[in-house]
Amino acid sequence: MSKAFVFPGQGSQAVGMGKALAETFPQARAVLAEVDDALGQKLSLLMFEGPQDELTLTANAQPALLAASLAAIRVLEAEAGLDLARDASFVAGHSLGEYSALAAAGSLSVGEAAQLLRVRGLAMQAAVPVGTGAMAALLGLDYDAALAIAKQAAGEVGGGAICAVANDNGGGQVVVSGSSGAVARAIEIAKEHGARRSVLLPVSAPFHCALMLPAAEAMAAALGPAAIKPPCVPLISNVLAAPVTEPEEIRKLLVAQVTGAVRWRESMAFMAGKGISVFVECGAGKVLSGLVKRLASAARGISIGVPADIDLYRALA
Repeated sequence: MSKAFVFPGQGSQAVGMGKALAETFPQARAVLAEVDDALGQKLSLLMFEGPQDELTLTANAQPALLAASLAAIRVLEAEAGLDLARDASFVAGHSLGEYSALAAAGSLSVGEAAQLLRVRGLAMQAAVPVGTGAMAALLGLDYDAALAIAKQAAGEVGGGAICAVANDNGGGQVVVSGSSGAVARAIEIAKEHGARRSVLLPVSAPFHCALMLPAAEAMAAALGPAAIKPPCVPLISNVLAAPVTEPEEIRKLLVAQVTGAVRWRESMAFMAGKGISVFVECGAGKVLSGLVKRLASAARGISIGVPADIDLYRALA
């Protein structure tokens, strides 16, 4: 049985995440305390009690999702005998989830990953004035159609407007990002091209497009001195949809990821093609394990987020 461990991105956060694991297992509590100490903030309390609108702020959601993911990994190690180097073929994360994947694989310390995500969240929020950027999900269209629509929308709006594919989640779910006017026009064009549905996403900034260049520059500065080690198993990069292990390449790709598309469909196809039969999603929510049905139908997806899920993982053995 060949496994890959995958880590969720923004949008999976919810008040209460990580709480049951922390109440049950000291290893989970230790991870949350490490993140709290690294940030100088009781982020764990915000995770457990909310309010939701404060947890959803990009600068909080990103390190909080990391904390929930690493809590799950540490509990699997302690309670189910997980040895990532032995038991996993790959790790991968959706957007900020790459930092969780790298921390799980020993490439970044938990504290440093949390600090980097705090910088990343603040920089992404500050990169574009509120209201000038947007993101939209185009449902029922494939990547090539969404790419053509984004290009057309930017051209029709003109004036240097940006519209680009931000996430290719597969299964007819592609997200575009960019200038508000161009994204609105992309929604209209998508309807004309037979999209099942096209909806604006409730996000505070247009992630994964060229408007995030100031945030990419901030991350280049923050990642420059970061102590990045080779991960114990290869990381499937969002930018390449291919494995990487070399620290300097990882550093560059984490910068490129801020403005680049999340190539999740291709990443999943690569791992499935290498024989992955189980995808284990660690942390909050079940978004990525849910996508397994559409992207790697021969494989199984499970999620680890509450104590009962530990038995689910044990049953895989």
